[in-house]
Amino acid sequence: MRLGSERSKANGRSKTIGRSKTAGRARPNERWQVERPATSGLSNVAFTIGLAAAVPAFAATFRGPRDRFWSRMTATGLLLGGLALFSMPSLRRTRIGRTEAALGLASAAALYVTFELGDRFARSYVPGGDRQIREIYSLRELRPRGETALRLVTIIGPAEELFWRGLVQEVLMRRHGRWRGAAMAAVAYSAVHVTTGNFTLMGAAGVAGAHWCALYAAGVPIGALIVSHCAWDVWIFLVQPTGEVTAIASAGEPLVDRGVGPAVGPLVAGSVRG
Repeated sequence: MRLGSERSKANGRSKTIGRSKTAGRARPNERWQVERPATSGLSNVAFTIGLAAAVPAFAATFRGPRDRFWSRMTATGLLLGGLALFSMPSLRRTRIGRTEAALGLASAAALYVTFELGDRFARSYVPGGDRQIREIYSLRELRPRGETALRLVTIIGPAEELFWRGLVQEVLMRRHGRWRGAAMAAVAYSAVHVTTGNFTLMGAAGVAGAHWCALYAAGVPIGALIVSHCAWDVWIFLVQPTGEVTAIASAGEPLVDRGVGPAVGPLVAGSVRG
């Protein structure tokens, strides 16, 4: 009887220890949730307001007066980026050190290679693709190159990452899980470009958005994504386009001042590459 009683007690202790060890170890998804920046009611409200404002802001930027394109794009960046910083305290602690810079530049290089291939495909097989790409590139002639680069690097590029990844994707990942939320954020990033009426730009935004959303979901810090976005924008839009950039007009028609894309600088660089 004693032997049986002692065995029973021992089994009970081992089960208790096993449960306590299991309880102390968080599952991968649980660990990931704990490590995410905290979201609040304020960030959820900002998420809704930001998405609602992004659509008309992009439309006004790309379909409004052409000579005011860059000023409107900058204003859109200030609005959406400021909203993200205001509602997500963790974004205010974003840092860019050597590691973030290296990751960002490597990411930008990989995306550039992807667009090299995509540019050839779009010009050859997408109806109107060549013309649409040239239209986007024509936007770089509206202001001095140095000024455009400054706008992309100091406001437009950072604002896109702060808003689309730092706020929108963060909230979606909290609600729907890491990878599903990332996929939804990438779709939203591409879909907002529908207002531009430029299919090629929308596709470019979809590719670039999927690239940055996947990196963010995988744990790449927002600082590295800001470096990636800014470096890629400047390189592909101003320094090394992937193809012909001179705008072309329809037979017998002058070039028309019409909108061509989203309202957040980096996107322009992306679809513009070409």
